[in-house]
Amino acid sequence: MMMLSSRLSISGITTQPDSTPAPKIPSPKPDPKSPRLKPSPQLNRWSRARSIRSGRKLDRPMQRAPALQLESLDREVVDDEMDGCDVSDDGAKSIYMVSDGTGWTAEHTITAALGQFDYCLVDRGCPVSTHLFSGIDDVDRLMEIIQQAAKVGAMVVYTLADSSMAESARQACKLWEVPCTDILSPITEAVATHLGVSPSGLPRGAPGRNSALSEDYFKRIEAIEFTIKQDDGALPQNLHKADIVLTGVSRTGKTPLSIYLAQKGYKVANVPLVMGIKAPKTLFEIDPEKVFGLTINPLVLQTIRWARAKTLGFHREAKSNYSEMDHIRKELEYASTLFAQNPVWPVIEVTGKAIEETAAVILRLYQDRKNKCSMPRISKRY
Repeated sequence: MMMLSSRLSISGITTQPDSTPAPKIPSPKPDPKSPRLKPSPQLNRWSRARSIRSGRKLDRPMQRAPALQLESLDREVVDDEMDGCDVSDDGAKSIYMVSDGTGWTAEHTITAALGQFDYCLVDRGCPVSTHLFSGIDDVDRLMEIIQQAAKVGAMVVYTLADSSMAESARQACKLWEVPCTDILSPITEAVATHLGVSPSGLPRGAPGRNSALSEDYFKRIEAIEFTIKQDDGALPQNLHKADIVLTGVSRTGKTPLSIYLAQKGYKVANVPLVMGIKAPKTLFEIDPEKVFGLTINPLVLQTIRWARAKTLGFHREAKSNYSEMDHIRKELEYASTLFAQNPVWPVIEVTGKAIEETAAVILRLYQDRKNKCSMPRISKRY
């Protein structure tokens, strides 16, 4: 992506060339009053593109920039260097994600929204190209990005904690007719109204925010350490210390789901169910409201196990019941019988679900139980 050669000031737009032409007769000794040689325009563009795409680290206190006034902006967007440049990917429409922090919120929001258009994106019926601009903490750089969006017909989605920066983005997008969406401000204002306090206006990681080494940080570290030690049925005597216990047959996603929940601060243990091997006694002695059963479609499980067996060096011709359909069905029936004998355990169907989706179901049930909320029959499958 190419940067703009013009710079925007709060009072107006002034166009400054990158450098002046070299003198006709170069002096053997550099003269401070003489113009410098003009560098390669291509290198200039690459350098500016790298700078704006990477963002700058916040190493100084945040200062609220005054919101731009529409009168101070020029409606015309000029950038001669952009002429003739390929600004789209095979006709894909661009979405610019602008953030004064890491851009995590904007990126995940757009990803979730694009998930509603899989039917179109997969067939390339509506190709989309996304571009993340993180660490944007001054108005000049923000205006350059919006001007670029106007040039290529991109949509702008932004999460700017500073209300004046967000207002500047809104005004500029309105002036240059750039479709835009402010993700952060509406929810921030709603929460501020509900709490009766004003937001700080500082992005994540900015000086003045709470230290990353907070109580929650150490809680997450402790949860991750516990979860790793309890993986795959290890140390069953410690199940009572877990916040959540996952159980199910092999390859139902217990380990990655455990790690994901641990990163949110929950101590998680997972216990595999294997035919012919009794489940640990402590699994039935702990609080049953901690335990969650996982099940999966047998055909999907067979495919997963085939892939797993291949990574271990086995082939389909090899004699092993690990990925045989009859054995898989018997294992799932064994697990279902065990789940039926413990009706307090919710049984979660993980087929076709991302880890985040399964985790959301578990945490909803976990919080409902913890807060003693009414809930539907917990013996049903989710």
